[in-house]
Amino acid sequence: MLTKTPPSLSDGTRIDDLIHLQTREVQLRVLADPELHRLEMDRIFSQTWLFLGVANEIPNPGDFMVRSMGDDQVIVTRSRDGEVNVLLNVCPHRGMRVCTTEAGNTPVHKCIYHGWAFRPNGDFIGSPVEKEQMHGHILPKSELGLRRARVKVYGTLIFATWNLEGPSFDDFLGDMKFYYDMLFCRSDGGLEALGPPQKFTLHANWKTAGEQSACDGFHTLTLHRWLGDFAKFGDGDLTTSMYGTEVSANGHSMRCPPVAQKFKKLGLEDKSIEEKLELLPPPGVTKEMLPELKRRLSPEQLHLLVESPPQVGGIFPNLMVAFIYVPQPDGTVVGVTSLHAYVPRGPDKVEFTNWFLAERDVSMEMKQKSLQIGIRMLGTSGQIEQDDSDTWPHMSRNARGPQGRLSTMKYQAVCDQPPRPDWPGPGHVYEGFTKDDTQWNWWLKWHELMSATI
Repeated sequence: MLTKTPPSLSDGTRIDDLIHLQTREVQLRVLADPELHRLEMDRIFSQTWLFLGVANEIPNPGDFMVRSMGDDQVIVTRSRDGEVNVLLNVCPHRGMRVCTTEAGNTPVHKCIYHGWAFRPNGDFIGSPVEKEQMHGHILPKSELGLRRARVKVYGTLIFATWNLEGPSFDDFLGDMKFYYDMLFCRSDGGLEALGPPQKFTLHANWKTAGEQSACDGFHTLTLHRWLGDFAKFGDGDLTTSMYGTEVSANGHSMRCPPVAQKFKKLGLEDKSIEEKLELLPPPGVTKEMLPELKRRLSPEQLHLLVESPPQVGGIFPNLMVAFIYVPQPDGTVVGVTSLHAYVPRGPDKVEFTNWFLAERDVSMEMKQKSLQIGIRMLGTSGQIEQDDSDTWPHMSRNARGPQGRLSTMKYQAVCDQPPRPDWPGPGHVYEGFTKDDTQWNWWLKWHELMSATI
């Protein structure tokens, strides 16, 4: 259980000293401190729900994949009964990793050190030379299984947490569930991963990417300027895409730019919801799937999905969400769906893990086209991610300097416009030009968890 007694670092620094609540500043030291990293593993990555993969990555009984929950490696399995399990990849005998391969299928997970064997649900089967009872008589077999995390399959996305008594997944999402349901629970077939995730490691702290995922739209004007100059997004003026609505709750956030503003040539302004859906279905959705959307979503969600759909944002602490429209030279629009998980590999390294997804029931041709465009834009060597991954290592290196670590990151651009009176969704709603509010809310969630003790 968490309390409100804030921990202190070994040099006497308190978490409150690192986050300046009155001036909305964060000391750069947080991007490089090894002691903070250890605290984050306990207070964030052991307490919150973390994204691990997509259900179709392990479609059959016995399928498994190895993923990470912070510094802990886990085995994500599918049991004979179809249940998804998340198991700590640590043999309870001597601490060896039980699974040493990245993915596969097996009815039994057997440790290569002393041969202890486990079922896909983590239950202990036994050890070699059964009559000798090499697991002993002190503990029953029921207490010798692999440690299980709490699991939630949301739509088709697999999340897990070590906080067995903590908030439910729905409570974790809070008000943002209204928006995420429009993306992850909109169809009968659900989303599927288009192959295993891409991975590469950066010499950067995970929070550089995590806080940017909290709807930092402003960096696009400079870092991704080519999107306007060459790709002609916003008819060549990226400033227009900076306006819209941003929503936030519990450290999560999404940007919801108006569709009519982005695709003026389609003449969407005076059209009904039905006509807008026909002219421009949500990213990744076909016209044949529209009845499913109407059945699964509320009228308020459907209205928002055609007017100002959630497109880019994040789920705290380390997941970036992208459901974007990509205009093509022939005038068509392709939907690209991507999820980035920024997995800590220490205070100065982050593993960038990237999935491309598509609706299960769309054509293979549509999946392939979305995948190809997505890889070029949002892949590990894509045009956008090359830009982003250049900045994060510089920030992290600066945070190690004796003077640089005292500098602060500033989140002082504050939205001063009231929400649209017709906005149908919950949460903190910010209208107008993209500001710093949603990223600051991300840091406030970080501060809340880091200021607690376990």
